Amino acid sequence: MKKKVLLIGGSLNQTKIVHAVGQHLADDYDCYYTPAYCDGLLNWMRKWGWLEFTVLGERIRKRSEAYILENGLRLDYGGTAHAYDLIVTTTDIILQKNLRARPLILIQEGMTDPEDWRFHLVKYAGLPRWLAGTAALGLSNRYRYFCVASQGYRDLFLRKGCRPEKVVVTGLPNFDHVDQYRQNDFPYKDFALIATSNARETLKIDDRQAFLRWAMEKAAGRPVIFRLHPNENIERATREIRKIAPDAPVFSSGETDHMIANCSALITQYSSCVYVGLALGKECHSYFDLNTLRSLTPLQNGGTSGRNIARLCKEVLEAEGKARRFNRLPLPSLLASE
Repeated sequence: MKKKVLLIGGSLNQTKIVHAVGQHLADDYDCYYTPAYCDGLLNWMRKWGWLEFTVLGERIRKRSEAYILENGLRLDYGGTAHAYDLIVTTTDIILQKNLRARPLILIQEGMTDPEDWRFHLVKYAGLPRWLAGTAALGLSNRYRYFCVASQGYRDLFLRKGCRPEKVVVTGLPNFDHVDQYRQNDFPYKDFALIATSNARETLKIDDRQAFLRWAMEKAAGRPVIFRLHPNENIERATREIRKIAPDAPVFSSGETDHMIANCSALITQYSSCVYVGLALGKECHSYFDLNTLRSLTPLQNGGTSGRNIARLCKEVLEAEGKARRFNRLPLPSLLASE
């Protein structure tokens, strides 16, 4: 029988990332996919609707599930149908109980949250990692490999406390071949693209009016287009934009990468999409230091990151198989082999 791999999605970006890995495993292994899920206190909060602003919310779960089914992938919600030989996921800030004894490959999804006071409480007081958001990515150290975007990010995660032998620079699917986005049918060109964040929805402080004023200054009189974060309160965000830029197009969906490829300037708060702009050589503005972002920008390897990560998956799967075969040998054979 083929070994079984569970690939855990979440946001559409996360789901596409694990799919980019799974397509290089499907010929040799049985691959199953699931939207993000949880247990314990978080599952109780999810049932009450308190996590709708996260990848655990119903709206994002349905979007991830639709992508899985539309692409003809096998769905196993919650990973309950099989005993899996390997787990592939884009977060370890939560580790579900039914997966904790399984070998795991962790993939960086994109930009991580700043290391604020919550990060230090999580790291030094042992509080649940999800309290610090993606700033705590990698801190579990319960994975076999942690696949990251660039040498700059590897250095960042090592500084946070991740183990050097586990952190591997593979590049990131969805961020490793941005030049392809220049070929698109997005109808606008030569504009300033303003990409908002979901900071408020994730309980962070965000002075939206101050950001909008700052963004319009950076646009410097150019036509502007707004791209809302998928997890934002669309009605509220649009209403706020209309007060400052009443005629500007506002998109809550669509190919953000194509918009970036056609813009003359990209203006963001805390969005991973700034890496696409930097890799394409666009004029970029961010709340983060641009020199730091340049050092973190994902490798451009022609779209081979999924294959790179799949190689590590195969290494772990084959090593696990050899270990199990060794442990099943009768005692006399073990002694004879020494």
